[in-house]
Amino acid sequence: MTTQSTELQWQCASLDAMMATQLYDVFAARSEVFVVEQNCVFLDMDGVDKVCLHLTGWGKRDGKEAVAAYLRIVPPGVTFAEASLGRVITTKDFRGSGAGKELITQGLLHLEKHYPQQPVRIGAQAYLEKFYASFGFVTVSEMYLEDDIPHVEMLRPASSV
Repeated sequence: MTTQSTELQWQCASLDAMMATQLYDVFAARSEVFVVEQNCVFLDMDGVDKVCLHLTGWGKRDGKEAVAAYLRIVPPGVTFAEASLGRVITTKDFRGSGAGKELITQGLLHLEKHYPQQPVRIGAQAYLEKFYASFGFVTVSEMYLEDDIPHVEMLRPASSV
C-alpha cells in the first residue's frame, strides 16, 4: 500500500512483498544509522523482520528515490507481549523535515489497522522520551542500556477507536 503524504511516498509491506532493491535500500539505511552513526556493532537482521510489516517513507535525494524514514511493525508476542514499533529511523538527509513525526503517525495508523485496539510497547532511546510522549506513550521502566545507549520502555494504551 502506497500513499502520498507531504513530500514522502509511504509504503507498508511484508518483507516478501518488497522488491529486492527496496530491501537493499532499507537495510543499507538501517546500517547507516545504527551501525555507522550510532557506532553499534550488532546483528541488525535478527530474524524478526520476517514476521513484521515494514513502513518506509520514500523521498527524493539527488533526484533519486531514497529511504527518508523507516520502522518495522512488530506483531504482539514477538519482542514484547504487546505490538511494537521498532528499528525506527529517519535518515540524515531528512532529519528536521518532520519525517520522523510523520513516520510515527503513519506507523500508529498502520499498527491500529493490523492490530486494532491493542496497546503498543516500544524500547525508546531515552533522549526521545518527550518525542514519543507526544504520541501518547508513557514511560514504564527505569533507564537501561542497550548497545551502550540509554533506553526506556514506553507504553501507549490501546486505542479507543
